[in-house]
Amino acid sequence: MNPRERRAARHQPPNPEAETDPRPRRRKAPITVEQVVDTALGVIATEGYEALTMRRLAGALDTGPASLYAHVVNKADLDELLIGRLCAALALPEPDPTAWRDQIRGVCTRIRDQYLDYPGISRAALAIAPTDLETMRVSEGMLAILLAGGVAPQAAAWAVDALLLYVAAYCLEVSIMRQRAAHDDAWVLDRDELLRRLTALPAETFPHTTRHAAELTAGTGHDRFDFTLSLMIDGLAHR
Repeated sequence: MNPRERRAARHQPPNPEAETDPRPRRRKAPITVEQVVDTALGVIATEGYEALTMRRLAGALDTGPASLYAHVVNKADLDELLIGRLCAALALPEPDPTAWRDQIRGVCTRIRDQYLDYPGISRAALAIAPTDLETMRVSEGMLAILLAGGVAPQAAAWAVDALLLYVAAYCLEVSIMRQRAAHDDAWVLDRDELLRRLTALPAETFPHTTRHAAELTAGTGHDRFDFTLSLMIDGLAHR
């Protein structure tokens, strides 16, 4: 079975009626897909997603890059496995029509927290075709919550995509900012410095920016994330 066939097989649900192969099993490979994913997550947790290359991963596994391709097709395949692993750890609530807003907000918040534990990993969730069963389980759960809340099917379908896209983009920006701050990048400004720069702009050219500089730079922690999430969810409720 070649790597692409193995990838397709991973995305198939288990078949309890499948007969046991009577042929003798081959000796287990010294590296498994689970080990590859575990090691990749370790690299990301300590060095960030940008540091994860097939060569870097092979080095961490003490093997050659060619050995990895016996388990993953390419970097995109690895990305899907990584996001699938994170999704596998997500507990989904039983859809409740009376609490659907809090439920969908809770799922998005848990995804956010997972992404931020692995700096930059949300980049792996962008522009992928979701075929991993755990990734699909999360999408299915989010869709079920929105439908239970009375959101129309088309709006619910697009909303799941929009929410996941926003969470991934938010986490990617946070990771980039943290990385730059850790390297003392001059482009990273604290709130006070940004506020000074905005208020110093010529008021005749930027009347609204200078007048509302405090509002533009307000917020701590995940205040902006919570605001935007509520804006999206409330918008669905009012459709």
